[in-house]
Amino acid sequence: MTLFGKKTILKKARKRDMPDGLWLKCPGCNEMIFGEEQEKALRVCPLCGHHFVMGRSERLAMLADPGSFVEWDKDLYSIDFLGFVGEASYQEKLEANRRKTGEVDAVTCGRARLDGRAIALGVMDFQFLGASMGSVVGEKITRLIERGTAERLPVVVVCASGGARMYEGMMSLMQMAKTSGALARHADAGLPYIPVLTHPTTAGVMASFATLGDVILAEPGALIGFAGARVIKETIQQDLPPGFQRPDFLLQHGLLDQIVPRGDLKPALVRLLDFFCGPLVPSEPPALPV
Repeated sequence: MTLFGKKTILKKARKRDMPDGLWLKCPGCNEMIFGEEQEKALRVCPLCGHHFVMGRSERLAMLADPGSFVEWDKDLYSIDFLGFVGEASYQEKLEANRRKTGEVDAVTCGRARLDGRAIALGVMDFQFLGASMGSVVGEKITRLIERGTAERLPVVVVCASGGARMYEGMMSLMQMAKTSGALARHADAGLPYIPVLTHPTTAGVMASFATLGDVILAEPGALIGFAGARVIKETIQQDLPPGFQRPDFLLQHGLLDQIVPRGDLKPALVRLLDFFCGPLVPSEPPALPV
């Protein structure tokens, strides 16, 4: 019998619905961050400065002047020409990633203006199949560089990749040589190329166009390297220095030229473009009638 002769009624607390992405846990400081606050800070943790992965549309909005980006080669898309067989077919993975991102492949390329300066701009998106480099990704990057050369534009590529796209075999690896050759011709024409290495930039992309720039920039904390640390250690049978695939270590050893926080990236690119191409000359206002 209950106290005072009344039944005790237990009510189960109802779990309130919490929208996805409202709060995020920062892997840098383990603190909870309000999602809207993180977006306003260009997806950088306001507490510790950790740089979250950023999608291509946000990158384009961050770098290109409003309304200035014109996409090139939008109709190029990958197909399963080798008939890859695994747990899921290559074609199924492509279709799943297209539904997830709303994009046809892992890179978007085009012409843009950066603070008024005309550039050829490419942005890789890790959210699409790990930004792996298949024949279409390599072709679009190559065409970006070649068109930049033809139109005498500086080329800027925001790099991110998990490596070569294994579903395409040797055709994927061939893109390393193709993009490198296009960059050699671009350099022969006396035109600048600036890659921006973001998290992660690895394997075939890192070993080709990502590290062939006149000036190589990187975001803080990005993973940058050819092979994984465990593979390297087992191959050379030596202990590896801590952080050897992070920007601070790579800057000290000459692979990078500058580590640039995301919020400072656009001004840094403007300074470099002014150095290589000369400062932008403002157009003179029309003369007033006498």
